[in-house]
Amino acid sequence: MIVFQNIPAAQMLEHARRIFPDECCGFLYGTETADGTRNVLEIAEVDNSKEGDKRRRFEISAKDYLRAERQAVEKDLLLLGIYHSHPNHPAIPSEHDRIAAQPYFSYIIISVMEGETDHVRSWRLGEDARFTEEKLSPIHFHQSI
Repeated sequence: MIVFQNIPAAQMLEHARRIFPDECCGFLYGTETADGTRNVLEIAEVDNSKEGDKRRRFEISAKDYLRAERQAVEKDLLLLGIYHSHPNHPAIPSEHDRIAAQPYFSYIIISVMEGETDHVRSWRLGEDARFTEEKLSPIHFHQSI
């Protein structure tokens, strides 16, 4: 299960709405308990470095990824995963998402329909290279930062 604190959840949803109609992306930082529950304590927005149409794809530069790993160590937190939005599309991973994914990370996808957050789902890539949905704590869509 992945659990969001209110402030990082609100920041992530606001980022997705602000960047619409392009895909937003960012990192998830937090802790993991012995039973595998992940607690998201912070997020970090990242510029979508994809060349061309950013409405259908996102890309995180190697420089931003290395910075994220360094920040996790500095903050004494785990780099738990990545979030991104799907403008006018459901929060279901694409084949492109699957190919770029890594097994350890949680992948939060935010569906943004016509500029408004519609729904959020979390996914994990298994050893069989397939996504399975990860249980996600309720996220309040209209909370303020």
